[in-house]
Amino acid sequence: MVGTREQYLEAMGIPVWVPRGAKPMRTSDSDEINGSWEDLQDVVRVCTKCQLHQGRTQTVFGVGRNDADLLIVGEAPGAEEDRCGEPFVGRAGQLLNAMLGAIQLTREDVYIANILKCRPPNNRDPKPEEAATCTPYLERQIELLQPKIMLALGRIAAQWLLQSNSTIGSLRGREFAFGEQATPLIVSYHPAYLLRSPLAKAKAWEDLVLVRRILQVHK
Repeated sequence: MVGTREQYLEAMGIPVWVPRGAKPMRTSDSDEINGSWEDLQDVVRVCTKCQLHQGRTQTVFGVGRNDADLLIVGEAPGAEEDRCGEPFVGRAGQLLNAMLGAIQLTREDVYIANILKCRPPNNRDPKPEEAATCTPYLERQIELLQPKIMLALGRIAAQWLLQSNSTIGSLRGREFAFGEQATPLIVSYHPAYLLRSPLAKAKAWEDLVLVRRILQVHK
């Protein structure tokens, strides 16, 4: 590694962008989300702060190691996730598992979460007010996890985390510094998109290589 992280990034030719305000997510002063993983999960399980709770089978809190170096963030649960209570299952989940395997990781090595904890009707895109309501939960997960790197999968997750309207094509391939901890954040395509557009898998592989490189630097 070359000196500081900033020097390393410069040496590697990786542009870094820090969102204005450093932390785009809303914070909450409520004690209910400031406890342990178990406390937070209990709060999320019974959340009724937006209308999405009316149509859910169950909340989808997240899955993986509570001390994982890599945090993967998607947009929202789909029908299969709503049924089983776990993010990224079905064909998209199988592809994500294969993607992780390509960089010598397993699903059990990482932590996986979504912007939303409840499934939007008919798998529609999350509304901004829904994402804003759910954001303190994800923010607390990030605080508890303290990941070494974050991987945002899909346009919605990337745009929300970075508070950007840029296309995913313009966001991927770069390293961003996220939040007050300047956590490295990489953007890539959602596995569901890759299933529909297999030619994009080569670009997704480039993103995974970048993730692996950063993980190696932070070991």
